[in-house]
Amino acid sequence: MGDRVYVIAGKDESLVGARCQELLDELLDPQQRMTGLSSVDGEEAVVAEILDDLRTTPFLTDQRVAVVRGADSFVSKHRDILERYFEKPASTGVLVLTVSTWDARTRLAKMLPKVGTLIEMTTPPRWKLPDHLVQYAAGKHKMKLNKDAAEMLVELTGEELAQLYNEVDKLALFAHGENGIRVDHVESLIGHHRIYDAFEVIDAVIGGHAGQAVERLRNMFEEDKSTEYSAVGAFAFHLRRMFQAKALLEKRASPVEIAKQLKIWSNKDRFFAQLQRISLSQIATFLEELAAIDHATKTGQGHAPVLIEQLVLRLAGAGTAADR
Repeated sequence: MGDRVYVIAGKDESLVGARCQELLDELLDPQQRMTGLSSVDGEEAVVAEILDDLRTTPFLTDQRVAVVRGADSFVSKHRDILERYFEKPASTGVLVLTVSTWDARTRLAKMLPKVGTLIEMTTPPRWKLPDHLVQYAAGKHKMKLNKDAAEMLVELTGEELAQLYNEVDKLALFAHGENGIRVDHVESLIGHHRIYDAFEVIDAVIGGHAGQAVERLRNMFEEDKSTEYSAVGAFAFHLRRMFQAKALLEKRASPVEIAKQLKIWSNKDRFFAQLQRISLSQIATFLEELAAIDHATKTGQGHAPVLIEQLVLRLAGAGTAADR
């Protein structure tokens, strides 16, 4: 007899939900779900009905599966009943509980390994997110998400998995019929406006036009509320390209070669005009300041709109332009 109970634990609902769906695909064929699957929210779950369902002889399916989603309070409220069920689970039923936390010190947790499996879902660290998205695109959409496109997506969208999954889903439709999801797909569908807005703000900063830079920055945040979580990435993406291009220019590479290597498709003339008005060290300073802002926002020490505006005012007022 296989596992009779599964507990999927994790604070990220999107990650837990995706793993639960994968588990259901393993436990039941799609055509068996009509008669073999019951799913209920933990706040509405009636423990007697769920256990009766698990003990009912399967009809047109190999086994019955009962899912209780968001089951933290359900487990706490019915712990004694669940302990008795764990002692003798239904032989043809599988109970799936999704929870945000699973206390290993409880008797129920200690009983679980004898009848089932604990699946702990943790949000991947920032550096693992691109690989995670590559796997997600392959698993859900059977599409190849290029690694550089995944990295750009994280940079422009942020680290919230639910939002990243949503963007990958949109990209899969956008790139349907092509060999895979590429950087130009991400830039066209998701990054175009944010990167362009960052470009305009940086252009005003380089020119020393503080008021114009702040106005454009505020418009950037007002037009898209999600920009608060991705603005640092949009600025960093553009500035890193500037840094690479400036370094290549100093090595005597031609603008045509640089544009091709760095995939600069639009605003090429203005892009290289920007580079003529700023030094490599000034770009590096801008990037260092952005890294500090990124850390501050992630540790709750400030909000991106305020911190970026302060940075823009400071750099524009101090004369970031090379000719000031």
